[in-house]
Amino acid sequence: MTLMLLLWITLLAAVALAFIGDWKYAPEVNIASSGLTFVASLSLALQVYRTGAFLAGGNFFFVDPFNVYLVVLTTFVSMTTAIFSRRYMRVERSHGRVGPIRMRFYHAMFQLFIFAMLMALLTNNLGVLWISMELATLATVLLVSLYRTPTAIEAAWKYFILCGVGIAQALFGTVLLYFAAERVIGEGGNALLWTNLSQVSSQLEPTVLRLAFVFLMVGYGTKVGLVPVHNWLPDAHSEGPTPISAVLSGLLLNVALYALVRCKSLVDGSTGTHLAGNMMICFGLLSLLVASFSLLRQKDIKRLFAYSSIEHMGIATFAFGLGGPIAAFGGMLHMLVHSLTKSAVFYSVGHASQMHGTQEMSKIRGLIRGNPPVGWGLLLGVMALAGMPPFGLFASEFLILTATIKQMPLLTPLLLIGLAVAFAGLFRRVQPMVAGMVPPWQKPIKAANIPVTLHMALVLLLGIYLPGFLSNWFQLAVGLLK
Repeated sequence: MTLMLLLWITLLAAVALAFIGDWKYAPEVNIASSGLTFVASLSLALQVYRTGAFLAGGNFFFVDPFNVYLVVLTTFVSMTTAIFSRRYMRVERSHGRVGPIRMRFYHAMFQLFIFAMLMALLTNNLGVLWISMELATLATVLLVSLYRTPTAIEAAWKYFILCGVGIAQALFGTVLLYFAAERVIGEGGNALLWTNLSQVSSQLEPTVLRLAFVFLMVGYGTKVGLVPVHNWLPDAHSEGPTPISAVLSGLLLNVALYALVRCKSLVDGSTGTHLAGNMMICFGLLSLLVASFSLLRQKDIKRLFAYSSIEHMGIATFAFGLGGPIAAFGGMLHMLVHSLTKSAVFYSVGHASQMHGTQEMSKIRGLIRGNPPVGWGLLLGVMALAGMPPFGLFASEFLILTATIKQMPLLTPLLLIGLAVAFAGLFRRVQPMVAGMVPPWQKPIKAANIPVTLHMALVLLLGIYLPGFLSNWFQLAVGLLK
């Protein structure tokens, strides 16, 4: 009942906002529906924590400690983003960048995107997982082009083409999975159910599974933003509305990585080797290094943090590829704290861009003096992204580094180089923006400070103290990934 309520709220909200999205109280409706889904997700998580994993809807849905924590994270970030977008989009509308029709479009597509993410996480069917990822792509393509400028349309087109090609590769990989499974399970939809596949993974044809994972790695890796199939991500972040940048980095990348990790466990069970893990290690490490050095030459503030997202998803992919309890625990924690931090940073970036009327970092100055909550929010967010203690990203990166030293010590220098260059690149770009004198073109705005404060408080808490229930939760999820 709770699971269906979770999905129906977002779907009905999307339909309702398609008609009243330009209404005076439409942002409040968006916030209320997102808040209700968050409450429902907490109820679902509590059920899993008490009773364990379960099937629902005639085996169509499957909930376990791994996906339910991402469900809670998705609904929480969507709720805080809805709160942030209330003031942010109000300024955009007052400046004439969006009109009534586009406001309806924005609110409706926002809820449809959240619905697609929740469906991808909760479904037990790998085919429906692929369909949900495609629906999320279509919803966000339309949101990236919301401003209808030539650069926004170009970014949306690049996003659509690259992710369309990528998701097609994932479809072919899913077909190969079905081809291997039907020989063991039989024809029909049951051959694509994750619970059935995981039980017979050792009986699946290893050669077919190896080939399937190559396509799945490229397909879902495109959605994760892994190098070299990452080119869509900086453009989509820089041209779309800032709330969409927040949910792209905070949610979509996580869900794509979730799909990849699920598929990896099937391949590992079939082949009995570390082939899938080695592929993830290579893609993850390459993404970390390329994105870290790319940070040094960025001029647009949203593109800067887009490359930061590529860097951190590379770290998480590397961790899950490495495998083992420490690395998997660190990977899950990294996904959580990165989502909270990156969305908070984009909230601050959005207000900073509105204050200065530009996204060029060279023209953004004096944030701490001009608007202390925005300036400090951006500075603390960057400190967290750079992996400084006592923030949660330091804890997750320390766990991943520890696992690397233990399991693959030769890769440790490369990991450290990537982290160090990213640290330098972020502070080199952000320090002039938050410090210095207030430029004459800076405009005062009424910022949405609650979402930033809440996110950064949680990231700080998770760096200092990991609650016992959350630690147990992650340990249960890690057990499922072995």
